[in-house]
Amino acid sequence: MKRLKIYHLFIILMVMLMSSCLTTEKKEYVFKFTGSNSGTLTIRYINLLSASDDSTDRSKEDFQELLKTYMNWEMIRKEYPTATNIRKQLLEVNGQLDAEITMDFPDLEAAKLFQYDQNSPLMLCLTNETNTEHYIDSNGKYGGEAMPVVFWDKGLKELHLTTSVTPPDPTTKSLAGPYREWKKK
Repeated sequence: MKRLKIYHLFIILMVMLMSSCLTTEKKEYVFKFTGSNSGTLTIRYINLLSASDDSTDRSKEDFQELLKTYMNWEMIRKEYPTATNIRKQLLEVNGQLDAEITMDFPDLEAAKLFQYDQNSPLMLCLTNETNTEHYIDSNGKYGGEAMPVVFWDKGLKELHLTTSVTPPDPTTKSLAGPYREWKKK
């Protein structure tokens, strides 16, 4: 009987934890090459949001998760393990909370770019097992839903890409309010 109660408590806790989600409306990527295959990557998370399956406002908890997980860069280090000189900032723009991460990459693989050979275009695949981004715009060519890869001419020194992650709707809440409260402290 005691195990059954603990099991139910565990299930309830998991449902509560999974019912909110830290997300962003859009992401902008800028790859600037400073060497033949090295450079700087800037990722801008536009309009950080708390998404909830119900009407409960969990934005304060999600903001704390943002500070713990993203601002301490556990996730960025996992996603870009060979990047160096990682810089970060939170900023409020037009009443929305944005985050910006800038890092140096020593080679294409570190920035998740691919080039088959020196005559091929640079490529970035938009899908993987954890990625839920959708193409919006770039200074390259998008292969479409059947080929979710962005292709850039090999001679470009700066690559731009904008993706959509979670469009705001009634189930999302901006993290700008919790950010303002945190900044006052």
